[in-house]
Amino acid sequence: MGCRQEDDSTSWKKPTANIRKTFIFMEVLGSGAFSEVFLVKHRITGKLFALKCIKKSPATQDSNLENEIAVLKKIKHDNIVTLEDIYESTTHYYLVMQLVSGGELFDRILERGVYTEKDASIVIQQVLEAVHYLHENGIVHRDLKPENLLYLTPEEDSKIMITDFGLSKMEQNGIMSTACGTPGYVAPEVLQQKPYSKAVDCWSIGVITYILLCGYPPFYEETESKLFEKIREGYFEFDSPFWDDISESAKDFISHLLEKDPNKRFTCDKALRHPWIGGNTALCCDIYPSVSVQIQKNFAKSKWKVSNLMLLSWDFILWCTSVRSNSIPWHIVMLAI
Repeated sequence: MGCRQEDDSTSWKKPTANIRKTFIFMEVLGSGAFSEVFLVKHRITGKLFALKCIKKSPATQDSNLENEIAVLKKIKHDNIVTLEDIYESTTHYYLVMQLVSGGELFDRILERGVYTEKDASIVIQQVLEAVHYLHENGIVHRDLKPENLLYLTPEEDSKIMITDFGLSKMEQNGIMSTACGTPGYVAPEVLQQKPYSKAVDCWSIGVITYILLCGYPPFYEETESKLFEKIREGYFEFDSPFWDDISESAKDFISHLLEKDPNKRFTCDKALRHPWIGGNTALCCDIYPSVSVQIQKNFAKSKWKVSNLMLLSWDFILWCTSVRSNSIPWHIVMLAI
């Protein structure tokens, strides 16, 4: 399945002189160096959205950014938050995003009281299906992590949604070189400053799966340099007692995703066919007591609501850390730029 780009790369933008004539601004959800995000209501339909207002600057007027957003606007998948519309004024871009209200992945796990391998498998299956769809359309997310996996509704059977496509990239001949990601989830080949492919997303899914089954990350160090060294080595363990009750099938699944060699690493398609996802090897034993304690210990909101944005080039490493305010309700989703 491919994505069709319009001949006019700017035709997806609707001109507006005053965005407030289209939307009622209800509250501020967050702000950054070049943007603000508002909860808004469409004046005609009454539908709620997250509206990201991006101030125009050389950084936001890049033609590649426009082309990528134009393609993302055409991506439709049940487990991917939708970019509904885009408006443009003389000073701003306005991104109208689907609103999701089901809450954050970690919060939902902690609220369950009972949690099993099968629950984790169901989440990862949805993530794999969505990322497989992206990859089939030539898009690499490049920043998959639990914070970007949110539930659509508060209902118990709500589907999971992938959010935050600010670092997504259209593949050029399947290879990329400018690396983006979050420390702890970034693949070894990225840290080695090598050209990389969509396989980096599969590595990140492996990290997420590991965390969902034990409550702590496979790679952790007090300093970034030591963390990166561990990731480059690709060495991790299934520590006792935390992994004693986890199936060998789950461990095998993770090991194929956390494969150091991207050419040997599971693709989304292979991962979906693994028995832990496509079969019945995911156990139904309750692992909530252990996992919940570790999630609370290792992923307190004061820690994991800080997005460490990493930009690497061949000649230098530039760190940009964007700290999101604790007052922002993270179940309100918007496109990050």
